[in-house]
Amino acid sequence: MTERKPPGVSFESWIDRQIREAEARGEFERLPGAGKPLPSGPDTSYDELWWIKQKMAREGLSVLPPTLALRKEAEDALTRAADARSERVVRQIITEINAKIREMMFKPPPGPPLGLKPYDVEEIVREWRERRAGGAG
Repeated sequence: MTERKPPGVSFESWIDRQIREAEARGEFERLPGAGKPLPSGPDTSYDELWWIKQKMAREGLSVLPPTLALRKEAEDALTRAADARSERVVRQIITEINAKIREMMFKPPPGPPLGLKPYDVEEIVREWRERRAGGAG
């Protein structure tokens, strides 16, 4: 833990002193990646948010426009419905995603168009039954 900046000392000289003392103690020796260039992605043009993007990639985070996020959520809902253990669960999953789709259809946010309409619950349940019957026989 570093010490607090003493009153009356400028931040620059205080920081410079801390760096100089850390170098003297050898705290900058044998650091991972020392002497190697900073990693760069396929796009080497300057991006002032490069570090945020790398942090988000490391953390597995993404920020999508609301319509694209809902498209992904709808895809995931169909997958979950296909793997559901009961018809009741299929209906619940599709009903919930349909409510979100309808809400976005009537209150469109900025960004690309949604391009989705609510799913036919009976059609999804019929497909689910057919897959179940096909796998059981």
